[in-house]
Amino acid sequence: MHPYHTPTFTRNLDMNVSDAVAARRSIRAFLDTPVDNDLIRTLLEKSARAPSGGNVQPWQVHVINGSRMDDFQQHLAQRDPREQPAYEIYPKDLPSPYRDSRFKVGEDMYALLGIPRDDRAGRLKHLMRNYRFFDAPAAFFCMIDRTMGPPQWSDLGMFLQTFMLLAQEAGLDTCAQEAWATRPDAVSSFLQTPDNMMVFCGIAIGYKDPDAPVNTLVSERMPLEQWATFN
Repeated sequence: MHPYHTPTFTRNLDMNVSDAVAARRSIRAFLDTPVDNDLIRTLLEKSARAPSGGNVQPWQVHVINGSRMDDFQQHLAQRDPREQPAYEIYPKDLPSPYRDSRFKVGEDMYALLGIPRDDRAGRLKHLMRNYRFFDAPAAFFCMIDRTMGPPQWSDLGMFLQTFMLLAQEAGLDTCAQEAWATRPDAVSSFLQTPDNMMVFCGIAIGYKDPDAPVNTLVSERMPLEQWATFN
């Protein structure tokens, strides 16, 4: 099988890096179209060329696909959701302008979903869809050894971005989910990973639902002048 062949996909040979960066979105509604493991394997192998300080390559990846996704969901449902998070996803006192950006993208998303601010139950219901990978048919967890420090965590970011851009080129959509850091015990017990390995995030993988309004969300970016200085 050609590494870029799936029943519904032909590689976009015209897409360059700039196009992939512009097209990538955090997709929160997926079709049930299967994703071939051979395609995921090829994308992961290519992603391993991402920069890595000292060539440490600190990423450890666990792919869940097909029937194993159902197994994982059954496992998750049997676990106590009240866990100690693997790490703090955001600082407790997130200052402006970072807090403002986070608030706005959340409000923009819920507006597309038609969930008003006072509908806490509706917002919680959508939030819980994180733990179904937004119905993506495939996913992987990115793990890291607990002995690693901030430089190696930055390596994970470069590896994950490389994967998401290559996935975009291959016609796939993704969503990086740090929400899985709040369920580290459930993830680790299912994957049977050693105690020295911790979950960093999950990546939902699949084909976006073109009719889902939430998938039209385009998050804003701060103007260059706000964060770049030319000396």
